[in-house]
Amino acid sequence: MPPPCKRCASTRMLNLETTQRVSVVGSTLIGGAIGAWRATAISGPLPLAVTRFPLAKLPAAMMGAVAGGQTGSRMATSLFEQWLPVGSGTLWLCLSCGCTYRDAYPPLAPNA
Repeated sequence: MPPPCKRCASTRMLNLETTQRVSVVGSTLIGGAIGAWRATAISGPLPLAVTRFPLAKLPAAMMGAVAGGQTGSRMATSLFEQWLPVGSGTLWLCLSCGCTYRDAYPPLAPNA
């Protein structure tokens, strides 16, 4: 359960570390799809009998997908690094007031 906001005491909080992981994976998939599509796009008019994917373009599609996926992943990671506060602990975003902060990890209990 998320802690209450330190500014407005709202409990509507979003864990931004999980959001970052989901956005990096999504950006990788979308970038891969765009890269594969661009690598195999036909620049002229479409032939009338285009019914199958040409297997000769498969290596180009794979290279485009890998390059696009890497680019998407780098973009999402760099955006999150710019926007999020630096430090250790769980990162939270308040959905009521919009503030972001890191909740410090609880101290470890001493060995008895």
